[in-house]
Amino acid sequence: MPATPDMPEPVRPAPDRTGRTRRRWIVVAALSVVAAITAVAAVAVFAGDDGSRRREAVAERGANEMPFDLDATTHVFDRSDTGGIQTVVADDPTDSEQIALVRDHLREEVERFGVGDFGDPAAVHGEEMPGIAVLEEDFEAVETTYRDRPGGGEITYRSSDPAVVAALHDWFEAQLSDHGGHAEGATGA
Repeated sequence: MPATPDMPEPVRPAPDRTGRTRRRWIVVAALSVVAAITAVAAVAVFAGDDGSRRREAVAERGANEMPFDLDATTHVFDRSDTGGIQTVVADDPTDSEQIALVRDHLREEVERFGVGDFGDPAAVHGEEMPGIAVLEEDFEAVETTYRDRPGGGEITYRSSDPAVVAALHDWFEAQLSDHGGHAEGATGA
């Protein structure tokens, strides 16, 4: 409303410069935090922190624990209602050296797993590998068997304990993730 001679201009309080300044600082601080988070995320993505470093470390440790060449073989993890089947085959079905190394290694693993020794997978994937603590503790609830198959070998894991079956599935998933291009998941349970 405009001022008139009988009605003076309304008095407005002076702007609260402290409040405006405070709000500006809050906005600047919030934008700075968002920018910092975005920068950290970008560095992580562009630095390859998408699991590839972990896969490289696993491949390096795997070369020390597994006698066969990860680059010349493929792991297949097939979950089932009672556990699952782990298959390792040479990528070249005529590579008799890799096939023999795979078979010997898997036979030894079945013996170790049968007494609760999951040290090889723990050394490759880490002590905190999903499922491994349950498998080590409840190893007697897991039946492991080995058989040759064309191009390599396979271990079958069976259990009637749902917690152990879940641990086997978690363990399979962790290996699939860690082995990257050297592993495949088959359709199963």
